[in-house]
Amino acid sequence: MKKAADAASSDGSGLREAAPHYHGHRQRLRDRFMEAGEAALADYEMLELLLFRAIARRDVKPLAKALITRFGSFAETVAARPERLREVEGLSEAAIVEIKLVEAAAKRLARGALQKRPVLSSFMEVLDYCRTAMAFAEREEFRILFLDKRNALIADEVQGVGTIDHTPVYPREIVRRALELGASALILAHNHPSGDPTPSSADIRMTKDIAAIAQPFGITVHDHLIVGRHGHASFRGLKLI
Repeated sequence: MKKAADAASSDGSGLREAAPHYHGHRQRLRDRFMEAGEAALADYEMLELLLFRAIARRDVKPLAKALITRFGSFAETVAARPERLREVEGLSEAAIVEIKLVEAAAKRLARGALQKRPVLSSFMEVLDYCRTAMAFAEREEFRILFLDKRNALIADEVQGVGTIDHTPVYPREIVRRALELGASALILAHNHPSGDPTPSSADIRMTKDIAAIAQPFGITVHDHLIVGRHGHASFRGLKLI
C-alpha cells in the first residue's frame, strides 16, 4: 500500500509526477491557523479552510477570493442565502453545506451563551447573538426573545422575514405568542440590511404599539435592538422605550 504522504505519483511511463502545488499550501494554511488562530488569516484564507473539506482536488484560493469579491467578507459569505451561493461558478453543493454549517454553528454558540444566565444581566451576549443571527442577512428579519420572570430565555423566534427594507410585524400576534409561552418580558430585534442601524419612524411607532398592547397583560418590552453591518442601536439606550 502506498503511503498517504507520497508527494508524487506515476504517470504510467515510470516517471513520477509532482504533487499539485496546492497540497503544501493547504497544510501550511492549516498549520498557521492552529498555531496563530483565526486572526492570522485573511477572510479568503478562512474560506479556503472551509472549502478544503468539500473540494479535495482543486486549488480553491481563486474560488475563495471570488466569494469575497461577490459578497464582501467572510461573514457576509457565510450568511449568504444558498440560492445566491449557487450562482457562484465552481461552488459545489457540498461546499455550500460546509459554509452554511459554519453559520449554524455560530448561531448555536451565541444562543448557548444566552441560555446560561439571565438575559438582562448579559447585554453584550444578547447583542452578540443578534448580530451573529441577523446582522449580515440580506433581508430584514424580526426576532423576539421571550423571557420569564427571572429574565431567563424561554424562546427565541423569528416572527417574520421581509424584503431588503421592510418586514411585516403584527403587534397583537406577538403578544398572543408571549401569552402562549407564559412570557413576562420581551426583547425585540431586527436587522437593517443597508448596514445603518438608525431606527426609522416606523420602527419607533411599531415598538410603542407592541409595548402598549403588552402592558395590560403584565408583559414588559425591555428593549428593541436594531443590528446592521456597521453597528447597532438600542431603543433603551436611546431612551425610546
